[in-house]
Amino acid sequence: MSTSIPDVFGRLRQPAYTGENRCIPCTITNVAISVVLAAVVWWGFALPAATVVFVVCLGAIYFRGYLVPGTPELTKRYFPDWLLAVFDTHESPTPVEGEDLDVEATLIEFGVLTECADVDDLCLDDAFRAAWLERIEAVREDDTGRDVLADLLDVDPDRLSFREYDSSDAFAATVDGNRVGQWESRAAFLADVGAAEVLESRIDRWNDLPVTNRSQLLGGLRLFLDTCPSCGGALGFGEDTVESCCRTIDVVAVTCEDCGARVFEAEYPDAV
Repeated sequence: MSTSIPDVFGRLRQPAYTGENRCIPCTITNVAISVVLAAVVWWGFALPAATVVFVVCLGAIYFRGYLVPGTPELTKRYFPDWLLAVFDTHESPTPVEGEDLDVEATLIEFGVLTECADVDDLCLDDAFRAAWLERIEAVREDDTGRDVLADLLDVDPDRLSFREYDSSDAFAATVDGNRVGQWESRAAFLADVGAAEVLESRIDRWNDLPVTNRSQLLGGLRLFLDTCPSCGGALGFGEDTVESCCRTIDVVAVTCEDCGARVFEAEYPDAV
């Protein structure tokens, strides 16, 4: 049975290190190595031979993500974290940058959080929790998340689109190509959309808050969920290690114990 050229190229490609998962520092490092190799061949032999070497090297980098075996691990180990973070493609929706806001105090002011009845802690107001879970279920079952988000943003639904990431459950929403939101998973999206609807109907000045502040409040509110928005399972809070294209990142996370949906994630120790 004959094998086509696209099939051969498909077998060569390593999705873990190409496309959205490509490590840019790795690519830059390996291209530089390719240039040096081609220069050595040019100096020792001739320009045509150097050209062939350079093209082969670039092909390996394009299809496999790197030329020198082990490059991704080497960059994670020896490159400074601040440099890797510049090129990192890992979607980390929280914390959201913006004006300083005391999330806990604001949620208490809005009557969303109250003192727990049986422990010395904060809990969701019973009425808010019931309304929130009801809206999450309605949006999930009717698959109306796009329409609800478009209404909250006051834009035409046709202008709204979602971009999913192959390496994780994360996805982002854009309006006319401009990002307007990003979430760890569909579960996190459902939680935010449902909460925003309830807050908008209960709090007069909700829409007067800056978008960044609303995002902070919605993200913080997810920490008080006790059931998964996607499958209804129990939620667990803990620390985790996330492997991105360029770094190994320590995070604190809230994850559904049944379906594995990530409801909240923030880089540690920033979240603490």
